[in-house]
Amino acid sequence: MIKNILSAISAYSGAFGLISKLKLWKYFTIPIIISLITATVIGFTAYGLSDNIGEFLAKIWIWDWGKQAFTTFTSVIGAIFVLVIGLILYKHIILALSAPFMSAVSEKIEIHINGNLKHQHRKTSFQEQLWRGIKISTRNLTKEILISLPILLLKFIPLVNIFSTILLFLVQAYYAGFGNMDYTLERQYNYKESINFVGKNKGISIGNGIVFMLCLLIPVLGIIIVLPLSVTAASVKTVDLLNKENERAVL
Repeated sequence: MIKNILSAISAYSGAFGLISKLKLWKYFTIPIIISLITATVIGFTAYGLSDNIGEFLAKIWIWDWGKQAFTTFTSVIGAIFVLVIGLILYKHIILALSAPFMSAVSEKIEIHINGNLKHQHRKTSFQEQLWRGIKISTRNLTKEILISLPILLLKFIPLVNIFSTILLFLVQAYYAGFGNMDYTLERQYNYKESINFVGKNKGISIGNGIVFMLCLLIPVLGIIIVLPLSVTAASVKTVDLLNKENERAVL
C-alpha cells in the first residue's frame, strides 16, 4: 500500500513536461473554468453558512458559564464541517463535469505510452462519458459523505480529532484519485468493473488524491493546476496498471 502511494505521488514529477510535450493544455481550458466557478460558488456559500452552523451547535450548551468559549469552539467546528463538505462537493462536481475532456487527455497519454490503444476499448460518446462521470461521482459522493460525517463527529473528542483529520484527508484523497483514474478506466471497464479495479489498487488512488488535495491548499493557483496535474499523473499510473494486468492475462 505505502509503495503504491509513493509510486502514484512520484508520477506527478513529469506531469507538466508531459502536458507540454503532448500539447494537452487546450483540453483543460473548460475544466479549469468549471473549477474556478465551482470553487467560487462553494467558497462564498461556505463562508455564509459557517457562522450559522456554529450558532446552531452552540445551543447544545445550556449553561451560562463557558458559553462564549463553547460558541467559539462550535464556530470553528462549523467552519471545518462546511469546508469539508464544500471540498467533497467541489471535487465531485469538477470530476463529473470534466469527464469528456479528461477522457480525451487520458487517451492521448495512453497512445503516447503504448504507441496505440492496446486494449479492447469501449466506444463511448461525449454524452455517455459525461453520464459515466456523473454516475461515478454521485456514487462516490454518497459514499464519501456517509464515511466523512462520523469522522467529523470525532472532532469533538480531544486528541482523537488529530487522527480524525488524517483519516478524513485520506478518505478525500482516495475518492479524488478514484475519479482521476476512471477517466482511463472508462475505455476499458464498465461501471462495476472500474469500482473493483480501483478497490484493488487503493494505494495508487490515495497517492494520486493526496497531491490533488494538497494542490487545493494553494490559493487560486491550486484550483487551476489541480486537474491538469492529477489527471495526467493518474493516467500514467493507470495505463501502467492496465499494461501489467494485460501481461498477466497473457501469461
